[in-house]
Amino acid sequence: MESMLLLLIGAFAALCGSIVGLGGGFIIVPLLALLYEMPAAHIVGTSMAVLLFSAISSTWAYAKQKRIDYASGLAFSVAMIPGSILGAWTTKFMTNKAFFIAFGIFLFLMALFLLLKPNKKADRFLRPTVTRTFVDASGQEHTYSYHRGFAVSIAFVVGFLSSLFGIGGGSVMVPTMVLLLTFPAHIATATSMFSILISAIVGTASHMAFQHIVWSKVLWLAIGALVGGQVGAKIASKLPAKAILRTLSVCLMIVAIRLMFK
Repeated sequence: MESMLLLLIGAFAALCGSIVGLGGGFIIVPLLALLYEMPAAHIVGTSMAVLLFSAISSTWAYAKQKRIDYASGLAFSVAMIPGSILGAWTTKFMTNKAFFIAFGIFLFLMALFLLLKPNKKADRFLRPTVTRTFVDASGQEHTYSYHRGFAVSIAFVVGFLSSLFGIGGGSVMVPTMVLLLTFPAHIATATSMFSILISAIVGTASHMAFQHIVWSKVLWLAIGALVGGQVGAKIASKLPAKAILRTLSVCLMIVAIRLMFK
């Protein structure tokens, strides 16, 4: 029964995470916290390992749709890597109570950020330094510009938070890319997942070095995540951009409130 439960959690988390570009950790972390008496560091490390498999599955699906901006994604990933290592190290010093409160507040603020949706774009206060244009598998052309220095700085913070909370970092990266870097929502989701894949490799290795991963749970969660990631990417390609952002904000708000009052 436990194996089946973990498999279903992994599939559901990856499906939801892939749709909104999060990776599924925002579901796995609170569910592991509710179902098992585990140290915060082990919850985060286990979630991070599952995130790696989920990101592999989702990135593969998005690659076939040709919606990944590889040049931007690689630049973001380089900045995420040192943040991921620092986040894994910091997890060792957090108590369970402090972790859940900090995680809940973080998710709640990101949900508010999405719901309020500031009208200002990055090019109004930061002059773009990069312009990207490419065509996806459906034949649609996408053109957008952003400030690379600002984007890379955000990516470092995302890498840190990703490894600290075991959530992938998409909850910061996707809204930042859409609202402040002018990325189209579908491109932001796919590119964010690609960046998360690379940082997840480093984050998982770091947590493994600190012995934070419970592999008996990772096995079944990962099998479910591989399936859920594929399904989620297909669903995301058919949803309007506004639906993706609204789904993300609602999910974050619900989980945040639950964690803060755990």
